[in-house]
Amino acid sequence: MKGELLLLSSVIFLLRVVCGCPTRCHCHSPSRAVDCSQQGLAEIPPDLPPQTLTLHLQDNQIHQLPAFAFRSVPHLRTLNLYNNSLSDLAPGVFHGLQHLQVLNLTQNSLHSLESRLFHSLPQLRELDLSSNNISHLPISLGKPWENLTVFAIQQNQLQQLDRELLESMPNVRFLFLKDNLWKCNCHLLSLKLWLEKFIYKGGITDSVTCVSPDTWKGKDLLKIPHELYQPCPFPSLGVGTWGVQQLGSAHRPGPGSPESPSTGQRDHSECELKPKPRPVNLRHAVATVVITGVVCGIVCLMMLAAAIYGCTYAAVTAQYNGGRLAQTDEPVKMEGKGPHDLTQA
Repeated sequence: MKGELLLLSSVIFLLRVVCGCPTRCHCHSPSRAVDCSQQGLAEIPPDLPPQTLTLHLQDNQIHQLPAFAFRSVPHLRTLNLYNNSLSDLAPGVFHGLQHLQVLNLTQNSLHSLESRLFHSLPQLRELDLSSNNISHLPISLGKPWENLTVFAIQQNQLQQLDRELLESMPNVRFLFLKDNLWKCNCHLLSLKLWLEKFIYKGGITDSVTCVSPDTWKGKDLLKIPHELYQPCPFPSLGVGTWGVQQLGSAHRPGPGSPESPSTGQRDHSECELKPKPRPVNLRHAVATVVITGVVCGIVCLMMLAAAIYGCTYAAVTAQYNGGRLAQTDEPVKMEGKGPHDLTQA
């Protein structure tokens, strides 16, 4: 009897270790979800059930995530890290999450992302990076982005977004970009062209509102005409280089000569989006052509009406004068006949 009780207690202990719920967390066995939100946690609980599919860690005080932070839950599909104090993510923090589909990193303190950060998430479908301090994104984040359908990067510090990164998301359908520090210069033209194609194919996005330069502050990027964009100058490679010769740019000082302090400002201003008078003049020219065409058409119709009226009046006048002339000639002929002619008649 004692042996059986010992065996039973051992089994119960092992079940608690394997399937137990972490302290200060709530586990829902049917859905295999673990809720550790709003518990003031500073780190990931070490004793998470290995069969967990959904893990809620929002509204805690987690500052850092070490590499292999979630290796105890390899079947995880949804990870919510909303409203923590994350400022940096180690490159291998998500290593082992081969089945993760939804990742929420909203409202943290992230400044940038490593290009290798998401390499271990081949099934990632939704990524929310909103309300952080991200000022730039890498050009490419690897193949996991091929399955991405939702990408949100609202309320960050982005000024530009590389088109190559967007093209690495062939299946994205929802793209949220508003409330960033968008700088609407020549470098953002590629984003405008990509968004127009994205919307044409049925994609859903919010507005990209320009913050600078002052010319376009508060304007929607998609509503700025293409004609107002100037091509970006190639980077200066020194005197006599192929790029400078192709651009036909002015002479720049060599590596050994002092550079003018205004050179950097001039190069920067060349890349700004500046309004040109050409589109305005073109609109005026089109309006002038239309008005001239309308006026010419009216004059032609008036001339045609005058010609028809003149021809009709001439025909009526000719017919009237011909009848009067016939009536005048008949009495003259009667007077010209002699008595002999009348007798014979």
